[in-house]
Amino acid sequence: MQAALLLAVDPVGLGGAVLRAPAGPARDAWLAVLRAGLPAASPWRRLPLGVPDSRLLGGLDLSATLAAGRPVAERGILAEADRGIIVAAMAERLEAATAARIAAVMDSGQVAVQRDGLSDNLPSRFALVALDEGVAPEEVAPASLRARLAFHLDLTGLRLPALAAEPILAARALLPDVEAGDDLPEAMCGAAASLGIDDLRAPLLALRAARAAAALAGRARVTKEDAELAARLVLAPRATMVPTEESAEPPPEPPPPPDDQSEQKEPDRGPDPKELQEMLVAAAQAALPSGLLEALQLREAARRRSATDGKAGARRNAARRGRPVGTRAGQLRSGDRLALVETLRNAAPWQAVRRRENPHGPPIRVRKEDIRLRRFRHKAGTTAIFVVDASGSSALHRLAEAKGAVEMLLADCYVRRDQVAVVAFRGRGADVLLPPTPSLVRAKRSLAGLPGGGPTPLAAGIDAAAAIATEAARRGRTPLLVLLTDGRANIARDGTPGRPAAEEDALSAAVPIRNAGIPALLVDTAPRPHPFAKRIAEAMGARYVPLPAADAGRLSTAVAAARPAG
Repeated sequence: MQAALLLAVDPVGLGGAVLRAPAGPARDAWLAVLRAGLPAASPWRRLPLGVPDSRLLGGLDLSATLAAGRPVAERGILAEADRGIIVAAMAERLEAATAARIAAVMDSGQVAVQRDGLSDNLPSRFALVALDEGVAPEEVAPASLRARLAFHLDLTGLRLPALAAEPILAARALLPDVEAGDDLPEAMCGAAASLGIDDLRAPLLALRAARAAAALAGRARVTKEDAELAARLVLAPRATMVPTEESAEPPPEPPPPPDDQSEQKEPDRGPDPKELQEMLVAAAQAALPSGLLEALQLREAARRRSATDGKAGARRNAARRGRPVGTRAGQLRSGDRLALVETLRNAAPWQAVRRRENPHGPPIRVRKEDIRLRRFRHKAGTTAIFVVDASGSSALHRLAEAKGAVEMLLADCYVRRDQVAVVAFRGRGADVLLPPTPSLVRAKRSLAGLPGGGPTPLAAGIDAAAAIATEAARRGRTPLLVLLTDGRANIARDGTPGRPAAEEDALSAAVPIRNAGIPALLVDTAPRPHPFAKRIAEAMGARYVPLPAADAGRLSTAVAAARPAG
């Protein structure tokens, strides 16, 4: 609750907070404390997911414009929330472009409206509370907003009482007169660097939090307790490393004073900046739960993978399905969806001119250049392609592993929109046992009656998988190739036996997989890791995993680790 009280004291200066928690009593209680601490007239606006620019930034008031026959401006959410609070729902799914517009307004303190024939600058100074539902670890609020919000709080699993906020009117009046001392900014910057925080906004926000804490306590000067509280609330959630012993070494002792001044009493200068920095680092480090840094690093790695275009879960533009993400200019064709309001909004400023050109026309004149079409975006599903080496005496065992992994992978296919394909290679070629499908029943049937044994046409198996992956990508899905083999290729592409030619063909078949950027996993099922299997993995750009005695669970875990995040 301390963060909510501090934010109520200085909402604009602290920027806001990221609340990672599902909807529930804990989140409601935190918001209630914040709202109770604000002045009665403070604006409180909700920012829905997928908000259009016309509502976010403001623009043309369509109904008023059509009624008046001249452009009439309408304020957007950012301008309406001036000196108040904006609560952004599902901030982890906020579009990057929307986040960038909000960040620009937070930096400038005003909204520049340059659209729909309007030009105006409106004041907009607010605090943003980004509600992160915490559904997936890799989904977090955009970094451009997180950097500008002082507090990053995780309320998951907590039960907070719905307390009334303390009276903070006096604290808000005292805040401009609170002094922090010359040594605290330097100590805050040093503590942030020791904790691996490379954003210069973090120590500035921590300094503002310390001043707000002092004002809330009725003090006109920041104390070390205020600074420690700011370090725990602002710096600790941003930490990416544990300070090393070298960075925590005490500073060298200052030289002794001259003899003629040795008898004079030194004035009390307060704590040394280095000592203050160490104190802040210790306070932030004490606030870190066990394993938090490792979890943050894993979350950041997952977030970076999910943000890469072409990965599973990557957002693809689509004309007819998905989540609405704005509009575009274009000609209305079969299957397109007209954005009626935006079309009328573009046509409205020109109605007076068009009526003068043609007084006997319809009441509202809409031309083809006014047409706006809806844009949609959807998450691309994954097509996991299992390529199984069905040759040799252990083929049936490997197929059983693949079958178990396919069944475990399909357990959540309805959530992830995953599809699965199975390719088996043995004898002289490869067979597509199962085209891409989300059907678990078909997967079981395709693997049930496959015989094993014979030579290993590895190149044919890779070629067949590459064809399926290419078709999946053409259909807007993200392919994931999982190759199970012992690496002992002995049949060339033309069906002739011979290990040298077979290995050369297998390597040449693997290179296009890497060039196409297809995520791949090679599971080496040989009793001992085979050198050629490693070469194939390198040629494919695949992750190499030796699993000589893999069961379905271990194989499914390896596939889940190789699957692009999303």
